[in-house]
Amino acid sequence: MERDTLSTTFAALADPTRRAILARLAAGEASVTELAAPFSISLPAITKHLKVLEGAGLIRRGRQAQWRPCTLDAQPLRDVADWVQQYRKFWDHNFDRLEEYLREMHPQEKKS
Repeated sequence: MERDTLSTTFAALADPTRRAILARLAAGEASVTELAAPFSISLPAITKHLKVLEGAGLIRRGRQAQWRPCTLDAQPLRDVADWVQQYRKFWDHNFDRLEEYLREMHPQEKKS
């Protein structure tokens, strides 16, 4: 059975701690200890979050001597963005219809 990477990515992004970890990694690689610092949860709990992110392909964990840096891998986020993009036409169309409706309701207002 083929792995549903989009569902795995969304599941990983569902947790605010994991989203915060990704935001931190967007600034550059960091150790597990550095990633855990802002949170009031245990190091093993952070490690579990990192495993979920790694399983979704959102991070990579390396090894440099005794330092184990984590880095962001943004490709799954691009896949999510591509998937969401297909709905942009739908929303753009609905916003255009709303704009037309509002103009009809308030014809005296000028276009900006």
